[in-house]
Amino acid sequence: MENRNPEVDEYLEKKAHPMIAEIQKVREIILNVSPHISETIKWQSPTFIYKGNMASYFMNAKKHVSLMFHKGVMINDRSGLLQGDGKEGRTAKFADMEAIKHQKSKLEAVVKEWIRIQDAK
Repeated sequence: MENRNPEVDEYLEKKAHPMIAEIQKVREIILNVSPHISETIKWQSPTFIYKGNMASYFMNAKKHVSLMFHKGVMINDRSGLLQGDGKEGRTAKFADMEAIKHQKSKLEAVVKEWIRIQDAK
């Protein structure tokens, strides 16, 4: 993946999170949706960017992977992957590798919808 940022690799190595394999799998799925998605470290967390801040990991979650879509309220998520009722943010949570594999197409759909919204602006 050419859009993979070595800075994020280094951050994740140092973090030694108990669900590192799951975090990496979610990362791989998102980055594979489009070569135009980039990633960086923002707010002390790996963050995905596509014409704006798309989503960041909540690294304090240790028993599941928590990915917060900053303006998730804008995403028309028919799959039910995104949770929450905050003013803007929505969260996708993955309990384990099996859940990630099961919800892969839902995550891809949410990311594609974000891209569609951003490209329409």
